[in-house]
Amino acid sequence: MALCTYLGDIQRSMEKLSENQLSEYFNKLLQVSLWGNKCDLSISAGQDNSQKTSPIDSLNSLQSFILVDDSNMVWLTLNSSRRLEGTGKKTADRVDIVLDNAGFELVTDLVLADFLVSSGLARQIHFHGKCFPWFVSDVTAKDFQWTIRQTMAANHKWMCKSGFRWQSYLKEGVWCYHDHPFWTQPHEFCDMAAEAPDLYATLQEADLVLFKGDLNYRKLTGDRDWGHTVDFCAALRGFEPAPLCSLRTLKANIQVGLQPGQAEKLTSQDPSWMTNGNYAVIQFHIPKLE
Repeated sequence: MALCTYLGDIQRSMEKLSENQLSEYFNKLLQVSLWGNKCDLSISAGQDNSQKTSPIDSLNSLQSFILVDDSNMVWLTLNSSRRLEGTGKKTADRVDIVLDNAGFELVTDLVLADFLVSSGLARQIHFHGKCFPWFVSDVTAKDFQWTIRQTMAANHKWMCKSGFRWQSYLKEGVWCYHDHPFWTQPHEFCDMAAEAPDLYATLQEADLVLFKGDLNYRKLTGDRDWGHTVDFCAALRGFEPAPLCSLRTLKANIQVGLQPGQAEKLTSQDPSWMTNGNYAVIQFHIPKLE
């Protein structure tokens, strides 16, 4: 309710927003999508792990828990991808979101996707889900459709409006949902070009690819025991279909791209920092131009 109301408020004033305000809202909704990843049944062993407070109100208090924050680079890349359309609006062609959990996290992803389209930042959103849950609560086509139907049926003005708008995006092809067997195979993502060239080619068409969650991060980095200061780009081992960003709360013993001494300081303050879901990263990589 809080998120759909917040989105409705933004959309009512969309025409009057300056670039700075647009950037501010983008960063806020990117962080909401990031922290939505805390709601994960695989970390709570099936216990209730739902969102209890307004995620917007929590953002300031969570800021210090973001260990790497490349959100400005994500914004600059998205902004530089915007091209002039016939309407006179500048818009990026396409953003892809590789989904993680159903439930509240998926709603945060849908709200971000709606903002990207309604603000003119992107013309089209492609969502990538799984054929079946790899862990406990991964998004499947059924979850995706059910979530939109539930939002449409909500006894709440802004939720209901959002749900109907999302359904129309799907009907008009503004939003597309895909699944591919590769997402539920044991390969790391640097194998994608060889193992699933069709999927790699699909991602190459995007102006930006957002990878949600911990499992996607582990597959991006090959689940290797990298040193914490190893560059994110090095850990990707050549996987760079398009500019990409990982939005991840930490729930596994792997993290790259930290500053020297940062991991040691965290370990002394909170020994379970890599697995307790309290910390997060927004890590970005852009392919080098040939």
